[in-house]
This record gives sequence, structure tokens and C-alpha cells, in this order.
Amino acid sequence: MTMTNADRADSSGTRLVRFVATALAAFALATSAARAELRIDINKGKVEPLPIAITDFFPATPGEAGLGQEIAQVVAADLERSGLFRPLDKRAFIQTPEQLRNIPRFADWRAINAQGLVTGQIEKQADGSVRAEFRLWDVLAGEQMHGLRLATPASNWRLLAHRIADEIYKRITGEEGYFQTRIVYIGESGPQNRRVKRLAIMDQDGANHKFLTDGRVLVLTPRFSPTTQEITYMAYFNDRPRVYLFNIDTGQQEVLGDFPGMTFAPRFSPEGNRVIMSLAQNGNSDIYTMDLRTRKVTRLTDHPSIDTSPCFAPDGKKIVFNSDRGGTQQLYVMEADGSNVQRISFGDGRYATPVWSPRGDLVAFTKFHQNRFFIGVMRPNGSGERLLTESYLDEAPTWAPNGRVLMFFRQTPGDAQGRGATSRLFSIDLTGFNLREVVTPTDASDPAWSPTTLQ
Repeated sequence: MTMTNADRADSSGTRLVRFVATALAAFALATSAARAELRIDINKGKVEPLPIAITDFFPATPGEAGLGQEIAQVVAADLERSGLFRPLDKRAFIQTPEQLRNIPRFADWRAINAQGLVTGQIEKQADGSVRAEFRLWDVLAGEQMHGLRLATPASNWRLLAHRIADEIYKRITGEEGYFQTRIVYIGESGPQNRRVKRLAIMDQDGANHKFLTDGRVLVLTPRFSPTTQEITYMAYFNDRPRVYLFNIDTGQQEVLGDFPGMTFAPRFSPEGNRVIMSLAQNGNSDIYTMDLRTRKVTRLTDHPSIDTSPCFAPDGKKIVFNSDRGGTQQLYVMEADGSNVQRISFGDGRYATPVWSPRGDLVAFTKFHQNRFFIGVMRPNGSGERLLTESYLDEAPTWAPNGRVLMFFRQTPGDAQGRGATSRLFSIDLTGFNLREVVTPTDASDPAWSPTTLQ
């Protein structure tokens, strides 16, 4: 594949990242036949984390030692946050990274109760790129499970480390990883009666954080495009809701239109050519789609009740939304053309903010019952409802692209004047375990998970 001038110039953009990912795939190392000893079943509920040793990547020159340590730290942190792995203390390691340039002495790693072992080497190239090699070893079986040699511009070393973590996660769990992703959210600051809300973005581990808007305009409910590095979000311009498209790579914004009756920003269709939204006209809220190429708006529902929060299924054939057409706020599914509306939620309480899993097997939602908020999931036909979280206020779930982890925001109450209240991001896995705060520099709400950065 040939890089264009634009690819060379855009060292942080997705075009270069995709080129690198394509190139890396060609450098796979030969591995021995894998045995089944080292495996994590992530479908059985709470899992005891797998003890894994992750060594510093051995540097080609002493000056590269720091980078080798940083890559290992990012890999270990990614795997540890998943809740499925327990990286071992490096002070217990018997072999050094230099000694691990060849086949490990597996007895030394069994002695510290490691079941998995990750070794690697790092070298900076004359053209400024970084080449890394890693190997995943099954300590109990005494054999190599996986290995890759990767190359990337030096500025992308964190993305390289996330790629390695994804490869390890996939090899041991059988599921795609989610570490090469980003989170867009609303950063909040200031007193409750004069809240400043800014569009913000960061890597899934909190690194490379930056604010995309300056706070002079109130912004709400950002959503990622499934096919490009674009975000759609709603902002109040002259006290009127306006929907924008924001290109992450260029920083350019485009106005989709003014929608006085809009309450949530639209979501993209799976192919990325349309957005779906809820608009209120003449006091009635219904669901519409807009073709981004022609700006044609098509009405899908026509009902005297409130229809809102629509989300496409990943194959684009169905839509989930919430409505009070049955007397209380519940979840419904319909065909993509608005036909065949079926209610799917029948539990106690009110349901809102439904989001279809990228795998297509579940719908996540917010539930309010007996003055408590929950994040839950159910199958698209309404069966198998499970509540994963509970608090004073949990809201707005968003799926990791592998459909195994959810992120949401949690509010805690303040005093009568709102002082002391907080709003933070949390993640939880699909089994209802491994609840973790996702640290942000300010209060945070309305997270949206990106597609995988590298394809």
C-alpha cells in the first residue's frame, strides 16, 4: 500500500493509523500450535483474574529502555482494568528482559505462579518509527501462544501498546479487545446553576485527554460515527438546539440544522449515512431520520405519545426507542421503516436511553424504580432482563465495540444547594462485575464509546 502526502502529513490521524495496522498484519511471527490450557471463559459470570507476567520490552539500545518500560506498563494496565487479568509484581520476576530474548525458563515463571507470560523487544528505526516485537507464552504448557512484530511512528507508541493488549485479550478470551478506542463525553464544571459543559475526548484509559469546545456554548449528548472519525452532538445556539458534525482529525464543524424540538442529539445509522433523532412538533415527539447527503428528513413514528431516544440495531434493520404510549415510559422495537412496533420491556419501573449492543444480542438501558436508577441489559425481544448497577443516579450507557463492557455516568447527591454533588464516568462488564471509575479531570456525563481505532 502506498501512502499519500496527506497520510504522511497527518501523523495522528486515522488514515495513517489504518495504514500502519495493515502493514503490521504482514509481520506476524510463526507460532507453535496452541493448546487449550490458557483460556478465560468470559461468559460464566465473575472470573478469577488470570495471573500474567508482563516484562519490560528489552531495548535495542540503553536509550530505549524507558520506552520499553512504558509500553509494558500500558499493556499491563489495559489488561488489569479488564478485570480478567492480574499482572504480577515485576519484583518477583526471576529472569530479566535480556534473558528473555530467547525461550523463557518456564520453571522460573511457574515458581511465581504465573500462568501467562508476555515478553517483548523494542527498537527505534532510522526513519523515526518504532518497531516492537511481543510474544505471549503459555507457562503451564511451556509453549508460545501468539506473537507479532509491529511498526509504527514513534508518536503512536501508546496505540501500539493498546494493540498488543488487544491481541493478548483476544488470544486468551476468544473475544475482540477494546483497548484501541476513545471516549467522547461532556466535561462539566462550575456551580450547579451555572454549569459549564464542554465536549471532551480521551483514550479509553484516560490518556491523550483534550477538550474540543471552549464552554461558551452548552453542549450535550455526543455520539460517534460508526465509520469515520466524526462526532454528532447537540449545542444550544442562541437558546435554540442545533445539531453539529465534528471531525476529530481536522477540528472542523458542520451544522446539520436547527431543531427546536430536539431533546437528544441524533445517533448515526450503522453505515454512517443517516442519523436518527426525536423531534417534537406541535407538542408531540416522534422519531425521524435524516439522510446526511441530501438532508432529507423522514418521519418514522406518528403517535400522540412521546417517542424518543432511538437507536439502530447494528445491521440497520430494526430500531429500539422508548415511549410512554403504553401509559409509562417503556422500551419498544420497530422495523427500520417505522412499522411493526412491539413493546419489549415489562418490568416494574420506567425505562429509558436504550442502546443496541454492537453484537446485536442485547439492548442496554437506564431504569428508574423506587427512587433508584439502574443500568441493565435485555435481549431485543425483551427476555433475559438483568440489572448490572444501582445507585442514586446511573444513566446513559454506551457499549465498548466488542459488546462486553458498558460505560455510563453516575451522579451523587449534594446538599440542598447542590454543593458536593459529583458526576463521574464508570465502566462495568456484561456480567455485572468489575465496576471501575474512569478518571476524568472534571465532572463528566454522557459518554460515547468509539469504534476500534485500528481496523
